[in-house]
Amino acid sequence: MNDYTFNGENIFFYSNDHKDFPDEIDITVVYEDMNEEDRPMLMNGVFIFLDNFLGELNFATKIDEIKIIGKDEAKQELVPIGKLKSFLTWRQKEFIERYEGSRYDTDDDNYAIMEATLENGNPLMAIINTDLLKWENKASHPWIMNIKIEYKSENQGLPDKPTYELLNILEDEIIAELKDSEGYLNIGRETADGTRLIYFACKDFRLPSKVAHKVLQKYTDRLAVDYNIYKDKYWQSFQRFVTY
Repeated sequence: MNDYTFNGENIFFYSNDHKDFPDEIDITVVYEDMNEEDRPMLMNGVFIFLDNFLGELNFATKIDEIKIIGKDEAKQELVPIGKLKSFLTWRQKEFIERYEGSRYDTDDDNYAIMEATLENGNPLMAIINTDLLKWENKASHPWIMNIKIEYKSENQGLPDKPTYELLNILEDEIIAELKDSEGYLNIGRETADGTRLIYFACKDFRLPSKVAHKVLQKYTDRLAVDYNIYKDKYWQSFQRFVTY
């Protein structure tokens, strides 16, 4: 690419370990010929190399954090990039052994009703499984799905009774298909400003995406439904709901 080469001789890596997040796979990739003038292009070249070297799915799912730097920026001993596959396989095997069979039953959990006021003065209402947020094995369910439902409201952003009932029916349908015993945990929901957000922590991303798509198709004529799925092994995006 632009007279630069990307191969096993000029690309290295090392792992960054985090005491508070031991299962996080945080990789620093070192490109030997990095320079400031061409840094954006060179970083893109390294990403393309990794995408082909690891495979698109593995690159997208097995690494939690990645940073690309030059050799003079490295802070640890460099490991040839050719060993990255075996490193990721080892970490994945270690992860599976640690959390294999890890399940959670939410039937007896405690839920908190939380209220807040937005900057525009409208209320925000949330119902959150606070017991689940204290669970020690969060990393076993690293995929977070947010379902976003938009509705019309003339009640300070909150749904009227018919809309409220429809939202609950939709949510119940999703929960019926994404069972906690099978690895799909309903963390809770929040409602404000004409929007309801429903949160799930999942053991994988395939089934949740299929379920969400099916629900989206079913209710598209009555509600504006969308969703996104991302990886958050320690559920840090829900820290705002944690009560001490």
